Amino acid sequence: MSEGVWFRTGEATVFSSDGQGTDAMPEILIGDVRGPAGHAFANLMGQTEGHTRMFAIRACNQQVRPATIMVPKVTIKSAAYVNLFGGPVQSAVADAVLDSVISGVIPKEHANDICIIAMIWIAPECATNPDLDRKDLYRTNYEAMKLAIQRAMTNSPSIDKLIANRHKIVHEMYDPETGESQW
Repeated sequence: MSEGVWFRTGEATVFSSDGQGTDAMPEILIGDVRGPAGHAFANLMGQTEGHTRMFAIRACNQQVRPATIMVPKVTIKSAAYVNLFGGPVQSAVADAVLDSVISGVIPKEHANDICIIAMIWIAPECATNPDLDRKDLYRTNYEAMKLAIQRAMTNSPSIDKLIANRHKIVHEMYDPETGESQW
């Protein structure tokens, strides 16, 4: 890929193992640090109560490249939630970003020129579940982040696919006939 990455978006959902509630649903923005994505990234550096943001790191002193900032979609209300966000989820996101570079989905030559903003979902009940499978939380976030990156970098789904599926696919949380959730 010779051209730069200016502004790409992607999302993915990966469902948890039965009964875990560890579904992962990242929504991401990837773009040049000198463009709108970089400006948004810099503006997210400040903290707001209940929405602790953090870099994706693989381990202490191992910040992933491209620089990736994780933003929770849910208000953080406990240390247990912070431990999940800054533990298995942070590790999964960082590993997915690095593996996307290793596989060539993100061109290595752009690793220092682009950034990623990742809005991350963790179900609030995960923080209070004594039987939570932290490996499943890692798995779903890793798989979903890799898929979201791949979709962003390939502009998937295409507008043609979206148009073709307009009346074939409905949102899982809204049934157009009843107005209710399909779950």
